[in-house]
Amino acid sequence: MSTPQAQTTEISDAELEERIGEVIDAEIRPGLQMDGGDCEFIGYDEGVVRLRLQGACTTCASSVVTLQMGVERRLKEQFPQ
Repeated sequence: MSTPQAQTTEISDAELEERIGEVIDAEIRPGLQMDGGDCEFIGYDEGVVRLRLQGACTTCASSVVTLQMGVERRLKEQFPQ
């Protein structure tokens, strides 16, 4: 008996970039805005997401932790590729 092969659905970089922007707008920015900060999604290229921190985030000593433990972790969960 043969087993069915798992289907992989690949999405284009443009679609991935759009979906990343949606997650940032819906899930990440509201949390930053509650603390007086914000971020701007600059783009996605070859596995790298580029953001610009704004407001209180630009001078916050915890901004690196926010990026690594919050933003990066959430995006890697949502988009393992």
